[in-house]
Amino acid sequence: MSTMSTPRIRLPGSASEGEEIEIRTLLTHPMITGVSSDDPRDMLTRFEARMNGETVFAYDFENGSAANPTFTFFIRAAAPGEFTFTWTHEDGQSVSAEESVSIS
Repeated sequence: MSTMSTPRIRLPGSASEGEEIEIRTLLTHPMITGVSSDDPRDMLTRFEARMNGETVFAYDFENGSAANPTFTFFIRAAAPGEFTFTWTHEDGQSVSAEESVSIS
């Protein structure tokens, strides 16, 4: 497995109640399927975003997934939120990042 990099997360630090906020994530990872090259397989299997412990966005990677997976999604800020973003590798290892949004 390649070394998983430090995730990059972009979201506002605060939002108005009911405001729709944009969340962007990026993890540098080669996503090698091993199908079209002699390189050993090296794939992520899942990305999950949780807000206050509840899954708000999830994605299961497939063989056609591009390197350096990035996601952009929107959440309505109804209350302050603690976000946890987790990428899981097919060997079971994972890397996570945490961010928070306050309501102003």
